[in-house]
Amino acid sequence: MGLLSQGSPLNWEETKKHADHVRKHGILQFLNIYNKVKERQKDVLKWGDEVEYMLVEMDDKNEKVLLVLNGKDVLEILQEKGEKINPNHPTLWRPEYGSYMIEGTPGQPYGGTMSEFNTVEDNMGKRRREAASVLNKNETLLTVTSFPSTLTRNIRHRRGEKVAINVPIFKDKNTPSPFVETFPEDDGEAARAALPDHIYMDAMGFGMGNCCLQVTFQACSISEARYLYDQLATFCPIVMALSAASPFYRGFVSDIDCRWGVISASVDDRTREERGLEPLKNNKFRINKSRYDSIDSYLSCCGEKYNDIELTIDEDINKQLLDAGIDKLLAQHIAHLFIRDPLSLFQEKIHLDDENESDHFENLQSTNWQTMRFKPPPPNSDIGWRVEFRPMEVQLTDFENSAYVVFIVLLTRVILSYKLDFLIPLSKVDENMKVAQKRNAVQEGMFYFRKDAFKGCNPVLDPPSTAQNGVESEAKDSEEFTLMSIDTIINGKEGVFHGLIPMLNCYLENMEVDVDTRCTILNYLKLIKKRASGELMTMAKWMREFAAKHPQYKQDSMITDKINYDLLHNLLETNTNRILNLHANGKTTAVQKKRF
Repeated sequence: MGLLSQGSPLNWEETKKHADHVRKHGILQFLNIYNKVKERQKDVLKWGDEVEYMLVEMDDKNEKVLLVLNGKDVLEILQEKGEKINPNHPTLWRPEYGSYMIEGTPGQPYGGTMSEFNTVEDNMGKRRREAASVLNKNETLLTVTSFPSTLTRNIRHRRGEKVAINVPIFKDKNTPSPFVETFPEDDGEAARAALPDHIYMDAMGFGMGNCCLQVTFQACSISEARYLYDQLATFCPIVMALSAASPFYRGFVSDIDCRWGVISASVDDRTREERGLEPLKNNKFRINKSRYDSIDSYLSCCGEKYNDIELTIDEDINKQLLDAGIDKLLAQHIAHLFIRDPLSLFQEKIHLDDENESDHFENLQSTNWQTMRFKPPPPNSDIGWRVEFRPMEVQLTDFENSAYVVFIVLLTRVILSYKLDFLIPLSKVDENMKVAQKRNAVQEGMFYFRKDAFKGCNPVLDPPSTAQNGVESEAKDSEEFTLMSIDTIINGKEGVFHGLIPMLNCYLENMEVDVDTRCTILNYLKLIKKRASGELMTMAKWMREFAAKHPQYKQDSMITDKINYDLLHNLLETNTNRILNLHANGKTTAVQKKRF
């Protein structure tokens, strides 16, 4: 999720008083880090995943699913039994947004050898079993909604009104038309903000509570990290659609399959002035996007000519960074992040040592929740320059989550090994993001994608482009990319695109890989291949079909407690059966038939 700290949280009025202080010292902290490690080279590949879990109780008597609000206690028990007595414990546990959410990661990052891919699913299984072992009877792990915290309060106060999340409803046979909700205890704000034929939500918890799957990579240098950041940004909408798993909101069937737009709206703290609804008077900037959205600029020399969307920056901060020796692309990236205010500030974290701490930088860095995150090393650490891949939806099983993680890690290896270039104009990436969230986008959506990844620039040798805001030969650019289906992008189509899976298979053929690891990887890639082709349903589509066939569903777009209970029971049973099958077969490559 981002920066989560312990201490005495300040309300918005108190936080606002320190906003300039946080920005000023955040920039100083960034500059101190940059100057110390800008020349750092030859860091080895390390990577790790983050899986977010939610704690629930299955109320079998009443056939309901209840949230369990003891995440803090569960977290303390897991940490006491794990990392606090063994620094090399294989799993780590961290807090998440809601009081019924926890996050699990590997105890140590994975390394650069191919055999590491054979340990991912096993580690995820250990995490699941560890957490399950400290839960009470009828409690279990799932991955969905969250609970409001101090961040929620400050977003609402900074914005000046409640957030307004409007998700298009899925119009079924008996869905009222227009679909209009009534809010009995409404003071009028909900009625004004809710749109016809939309599911209305008005709190951060409806967004930030959706669980996700993320991967972080350590690059060998800052230039490699910037190159990877750009290249992976183009894959964010593709993999989001491929991992779609969230079709239901507030007890209704929506017309979207992914969580991204919901979270984006849930943490949109922009005022009416910043959103362009009123003239600027009390605010400094017009801001085009929520602080949770797709990236706004590429960072590498390869990407500069494709930066074709408007980028709002703090000019004073940008000049300060340029004067300090930061190049144009990185300076504008940081100056763009710092147009935001801090949302969460703790009394104990106001006055810091800028030479040795980075909390003020991270305060803004970590609350710009974008599809990709460029991560400087923490002060005085042996950690290198990193990038985080953030758009994936969490999956039901450890096998599926492992498949997506390994797919992305392998993709980075191929991009770096062959110096591939998948860049397209950022405006097209934004269009892809909108398509990716639509219902059944993995089968019906068409996405802008580069036709020939082998014709790109050399990220080390090519100088920055002289193009301004991506304005170069439009005819040339239009020849570089075209609309493709996800099946074409992943599996290839003769005369259109070679396909990512064939590229990865070619890479594997040229690597020394032991038989077990190769089999594991190929089974992961088989899952990705079948999801892209439609042979295997996405989680979102499977959930829709389950609800549609449920005897209590009235084709009115409503998910009752009973439907929800049976759905989650089925998912839990499926996961349990899969684990049992794995133990019985002694394999990590079986795909549970019932699930698919």
